[in-house]
Amino acid sequence: MHDYDSFNEDVICTLAMAVGEDNVTMVEPMSRHTTFQIGGPADVLVTPETPEALVKVLDTCAIAGVPVTVVGNGSDLLVGDRGIRGVVVLLRENFSGISVEGTRVTAEAGALLRDVALAAADAGLSGLEPLWGIPATVGGACFMNAGAYDACTADVLESVTVYVPGGPDEGGARLRGSVRTLGRDELDMGYRKSRVASEGLVVISATFALAPGNSAMIRADMDGYQRRREEKQPLDLPSAGSTFKRPQGYFAGKLIMDAGLAGARVGAAEVSTKHCGFVVNAGGATAADVRGLIAHVQDTVREQFGVELEPEVRMIGEF
Repeated sequence: MHDYDSFNEDVICTLAMAVGEDNVTMVEPMSRHTTFQIGGPADVLVTPETPEALVKVLDTCAIAGVPVTVVGNGSDLLVGDRGIRGVVVLLRENFSGISVEGTRVTAEAGALLRDVALAAADAGLSGLEPLWGIPATVGGACFMNAGAYDACTADVLESVTVYVPGGPDEGGARLRGSVRTLGRDELDMGYRKSRVASEGLVVISATFALAPGNSAMIRADMDGYQRRREEKQPLDLPSAGSTFKRPQGYFAGKLIMDAGLAGARVGAAEVSTKHCGFVVNAGGATAADVRGLIAHVQDTVREQFGVELEPEVRMIGEF
């Protein structure tokens, strides 16, 4: 089942002791954990409920040489049809605490941006309104510096507490990682990028610095952003959000539309006719369908306009 020797019953037992037997699932379909509703099985799915358990899981896998993939809401992922080898750590409802102190909101990595924004609004704190409809967790938002409507996570992020993987020692043995808190200026955040992503850090929690505001007005702004999303985006079909990054000087959706690709399909993957920047699962699409359609869109736009479209959706696992 596995092509690495150290993934054995001892590792599974250690993981179960760290998170509880009920929080370790074998051969779990990732289609249940991505907004695309696509993806083959993870060898093992682990759902830690505390920062200490998360660190124990990551250290255990590091020392045993077991690959680890951390997943939040699965909203920017295309998981291969053959699934993900090793351990998938799922940080969602099980890891989603939110607290408010003064003008700061601190949330665990698995909290949805939507819920963090709602907690801020209830406390009369402004700054998260443009981000609240993004279907990402806090960890995912910090990983990719998620953004919308000319706002991004870095605009309101104060600090992130992360797990930093340990490197090998002089003899080549793998070491445990460490936990650090990094300020926004230490995170190298840019358009859909961050130090979290580039260095393989794992977000444990994040703190947002917000501004006092009027709860009713904040809620009204949030409702306005949501209406705009509903009007323009294909929220009724499974997708991973915007499929492509915005190319400099252009809009990906307009390029795709102008290339005549609205409604284009490969298998059950389709370029949305409502917003051409979205590839959607029209019903039973495979990862191969989506990846084939992405390649077709890239080739067509390149041929017609000389513009290279870079996928925003992350493709992970085995295809």
